[in-house]
Amino acid sequence: MKFVTYNIQFSRGKDDRYDLKRIADTVRDADVIALQEVERFWPRSGMQDQPAVLAELLRGHYLVFAPVFDVHAGGPPTGNRRRQFGNLLLSKYPILASRMVVLPKHHYPEQFNMYQGALEGVMQTPLGVLSIWNVHLGYLASAERMSQLAYLREVARRIPDERGAWSGPGVLQGNDWSCGSPPIPDVEHTIWCGDFNSQPDSREYEFVTSAGFSDAAATAGEQANAYTHIRQHSQPPLLRRLDYCFLSDGLIDRVTGYRVDQEAIGSDHQPVWVEFDDSAGH
Repeated sequence: MKFVTYNIQFSRGKDDRYDLKRIADTVRDADVIALQEVERFWPRSGMQDQPAVLAELLRGHYLVFAPVFDVHAGGPPTGNRRRQFGNLLLSKYPILASRMVVLPKHHYPEQFNMYQGALEGVMQTPLGVLSIWNVHLGYLASAERMSQLAYLREVARRIPDERGAWSGPGVLQGNDWSCGSPPIPDVEHTIWCGDFNSQPDSREYEFVTSAGFSDAAATAGEQANAYTHIRQHSQPPLLRRLDYCFLSDGLIDRVTGYRVDQEAIGSDHQPVWVEFDDSAGH
């Protein structure tokens, strides 16, 4: 089973060209795809509905978009265009349930800041029932990111007690809220992935790993050359590792490969790939 996480910078590549097809071609072989910085109706990207375009380009995948930033885009009420920015999750397996979690935002009077969030998708896969959290943390300050991680940890801790998007009998007061479907199965394994805007020597990284998650790169022994972001305007260009795939315990011994695609030029970030052994007899 192939998994990839990629901050696509709204499809603006290292050549300053906007190209969603290039993004789709880079990730289409993955079974599960977690994308950050996907947008709808922004002038800079040609007023594209990027989730809709990606859905067309990646027809073999189910799709959920979480617009954590959502403001009026101008124009008349007809059409009701919203300027949106958020996380996109695609999967070759049905995404049985999803939810968007808006993370705490700090106010910095002298700097632009915006809501960031985490998109959870629950899916039945050959690895079992996965809860995949597609995460994008704030870029300005460690204090903000730490508050975001603490909030996300509390949300995740409630998963066993909440028992999914809905629980209990499907019929309430004569209405079948389940539409005949069984309840969402209990989560077996969890993945936190995405752009954490933090390096491996940060307290944010320590927070996640001390919360019971393992870095897939460390599991595979590939941390040394796993930079995922290039700050091109620095001299020389600054290479940083900001993007991760963190795994709960039951997935650690299923990792068979890890790599960062250093050839991709579709964004200022690089895609992070993880492969898992999904054999039934594992």
